Amino acid sequence: MGYYDDHVTQKRARKEKTFGKLVFASITGGIIGALGVVAMLPVLLDWGVYMDKNGEVVSEPPTSVETNSVVQTDQVEYEKIQTNITSAVDNVSEAVVGVVNIQRGGNSLFDPRGAQGDQEAGTGSGVVYKKENGKAFIVTNAHVIDGAAKVEVSLVDGTRVEAEVVGSDALTDLAVLTVDDANINQVATFGDSDSITLGEPVIAIGNPLGLEFFGSVTQGIISGKERIIPVDIDQNGQPDWEADVIQTDAAINPGNSGGALVNLRGEVIGINSMKIAQSRVEGIGFAIPISSVKPIIEDLEQHKEVQRPFMGVGLASLSDVPLEAQRSTLKLPEEVKNGIVVTGVESTSPADKAGLKEYDVIVKLDDQEIKDALGLRKFLYSQKNIGDKMKVSYYRDGKLEETEMTLVKQMF
Repeated sequence: MGYYDDHVTQKRARKEKTFGKLVFASITGGIIGALGVVAMLPVLLDWGVYMDKNGEVVSEPPTSVETNSVVQTDQVEYEKIQTNITSAVDNVSEAVVGVVNIQRGGNSLFDPRGAQGDQEAGTGSGVVYKKENGKAFIVTNAHVIDGAAKVEVSLVDGTRVEAEVVGSDALTDLAVLTVDDANINQVATFGDSDSITLGEPVIAIGNPLGLEFFGSVTQGIISGKERIIPVDIDQNGQPDWEADVIQTDAAINPGNSGGALVNLRGEVIGINSMKIAQSRVEGIGFAIPISSVKPIIEDLEQHKEVQRPFMGVGLASLSDVPLEAQRSTLKLPEEVKNGIVVTGVESTSPADKAGLKEYDVIVKLDDQEIKDALGLRKFLYSQKNIGDKMKVSYYRDGKLEETEMTLVKQMF
């Protein structure tokens, strides 16, 4: 063996010796480290010492440990999520009930309903607002119970109970029901609808599309205050009333009628009533402000009807009278563009006693300009009470005259 072979052999021997030392040192160090961890483990467990993801010692376990971008949550204790919205819903949700309109089935032999008896004609929602003398009082929409032979109320636990209709008012689309309060556990609190602000968050609670979706909750904002919506009660194409409503973009669908519009304090600020149901319109719903609801339900509770002041005249808007008749028959000056034509006067009524006659044209009530028959009803029912005196300004044979009448209870 020559020099070259000896040199290679010696070099290999030195490498193997060095490698052996490194392996021995690594194994020894690993064993010592492991023994140290094992020896300290009881102490670490007793002290409750933990390492966070940065290698720092902490006294409590970390809420999560991140390993290879996967969050391990085995030791996480989830806390209950509590928000203003969930609190508001808790305050009123059980006070929102289902209202079922039950109508008589057909009596004809050829009417398939004849053998089935009474039929559910529709469902809506209602709000329990008071418990008194063993009864729970519920406000809903008048159109929800319209034509009902019997009304039932569905409670949050699915119980169905028969309701008594205390009274309803088509003009304001409100009705009051009562049920036995034995199964009623929650009563809604009325808020202040006069203090709402644009953009304020609100919640609609009701039963859209029927009891299958009982107690549905939708969220939105106040989109408009004091909106004026014409209401055609007798479906003759002419508005009979102008409803002051709250506009919201919270989803309100058929079945939500009579349900609650709620602020974040859990107070009912409106009774959901109308929705523009057009394919091109989304997010426009309406609720009757609770400030308008209160006097109506009080009247319904006490009198089973809404007591309104009464004039005793037949009315037609001047705009419906041909221009030629305005000049020749009514003899109105050209500057008179708006007003209400008296088409008839009831005997012994306030109007009769005040001297009003057919074809008089009313232009002002208590010095407030009145443009049409709808405006007269709005002023009379909103601004005046039974027993009030009211000044009437009118044209007769082209001359402006005034009279005063004392309003009485409207007779039906």
